[in-house]
Amino acid sequence: MSTARYSLLIEPHQLAALAPGADVAIIDCRHELARPEWGAQAYRQAHLPGAVYAHLDRDLSSAVSAHSGRHPLPDPVRLAVKFGEWGIDRGTQIVAYDQGNGAMAARLWWLARWLGHERVAVLNGGLAAWQAAGLPLESSPARPTPRHFEAGTPLEQVMSAAEVQRSLTDPGFVLIDARAADRFAGRNETIDPIAGHVRGARNHPFTRNLDANGRFLPAAELAREWDDTLAAASAPATARIACMCGSGVTACHNLLALALAGRRGAALYAGSWSEWIRDPARPRATGTD
Repeated sequence: MSTARYSLLIEPHQLAALAPGADVAIIDCRHELARPEWGAQAYRQAHLPGAVYAHLDRDLSSAVSAHSGRHPLPDPVRLAVKFGEWGIDRGTQIVAYDQGNGAMAARLWWLARWLGHERVAVLNGGLAAWQAAGLPLESSPARPTPRHFEAGTPLEQVMSAAEVQRSLTDPGFVLIDARAADRFAGRNETIDPIAGHVRGARNHPFTRNLDANGRFLPAAELAREWDDTLAAASAPATARIACMCGSGVTACHNLLALALAGRRGAALYAGSWSEWIRDPARPRATGTD
């Protein structure tokens, strides 16, 4: 069993320093929404040694339905089987990475915790940081030895659209949207058919969690950023927080940032904006309010 115990972030030098044969599963989560096969192609060209590839649409989401958002949560039983195929069991340290800023890797981080797996971390700065450190890549696909992964008690919370809608009138609840400010305001919607945001939601673009190199800000800076967002929402110190975005992916980045800032217990509204707009009766707004 590995002695590695990373549950939030891991730095490139920390991952590279793990002893040969350490019980670590490295998952390549590279993806671009506009080019859904780009990540798999990039993986075949070069990836971290020993990494397997996880496709956002096929592995980290279930099929889209008439009532779902663009990236519904995967079936937990099937996801547990997939983890086993990737060589993961309850004692494995999981490391997720993407092309840089963790926007996609955070989805796998959250999903692993949703299955009760605490030993999972995002590679800070992703592939870009690994390369900047002069660390090696390989092109041969990994072939991990399958294991049995058994899901445990979820370490993360999920909210449905109905639960979010009921909570919007609660002064002790705040809904945070991770999309860019222009999309939140409804000024530049290029993905979903309706622009705007959930009426009553507040905006905290996930990019606010990052420095200029796509790495997470230090915990103290993250805490200040989140304190500012929650203060602007007039949220009490004990506020219940739920995070959303366009389809439940970059919302996980905000959940990871909240954990780094010392604020545990926030929930994911997994369906997010792309699900919310399926029902015209759900309240919507444009602008900054």
